[in-house]
Amino acid sequence: MFDLSGHAALITGSTRGIGAAIAEAYAEHGADVVIHGRSDLNDRTRDLLQRCRSKGVKADYVQCDIGGPVEQVVEELYTGSTAICPNIDILVHTAGGHQGEGYFFDVELELFERTMRLHVTLPFFLTQRFARQWHADGVAGRMVVIGSVNGTLAEPGSSAYDTSKGGQSMLVRTLAVDLARKNIRVNGLAPGMVLTDRTQWAVEYPVRGEWVKYNTPNGLLPGPDSCTGAAVFLVSDEAYHVHGHMLMVDGGIAAWQYPEAPETGEVGFPPPM
Repeated sequence: MFDLSGHAALITGSTRGIGAAIAEAYAEHGADVVIHGRSDLNDRTRDLLQRCRSKGVKADYVQCDIGGPVEQVVEELYTGSTAICPNIDILVHTAGGHQGEGYFFDVELELFERTMRLHVTLPFFLTQRFARQWHADGVAGRMVVIGSVNGTLAEPGSSAYDTSKGGQSMLVRTLAVDLARKNIRVNGLAPGMVLTDRTQWAVEYPVRGEWVKYNTPNGLLPGPDSCTGAAVFLVSDEAYHVHGHMLMVDGGIAAWQYPEAPETGEVGFPPPM
């Protein structure tokens, strides 16, 4: 079950966090992997590549700064990754992240456009580039977008980010409708709070970390491995009838309409960092 032997995946933004965990999980299940980052190889990425190769698969690295013009980035990622693995049939969009916005009144056009470009525009056109070739070659492609629970539930101080993540949810649905009859599967994951090097504030400010756990139904603050099982499933043959689904991997956050107030009687958000 969930055998990915014979498949090859490009995972954007995969030198750390959820992307790195997915790359290693795909390798564990037999897929060749192309890891992507914006900078030159460093020791952490070399270690990741070695861990993937130790599974008996091909693993290599493509460097591309995705902050450039979209057409240029798409072509660099496509040509660079397919030069390494010509048989790529899995595409995972992980690159992106919160761009450090503040209150809605202070969001500037450049930040908003950068956020949308990372999370919506680039995945749209990179998928288009791969899907055209898959269709021409008769390849059964599989695509996964790593979204967020923020695509369903708004968060203060994240208006641009939340809007882009909502856009990813519709991106998954509309591309699934367009591509399903071309034998290309499109789905997504919507993680809740995941502990990575970008969310270390939950450790450094334990009051905030405990607040997040308290408001997560299963009470967990997991690491990136919480997303790997779902990511493997969605590109496996077993998920052949799963199209256009944004799978929540959030410990139940999106299902909880009115989280309980702490026993202290305090309500609202925790103190600022």
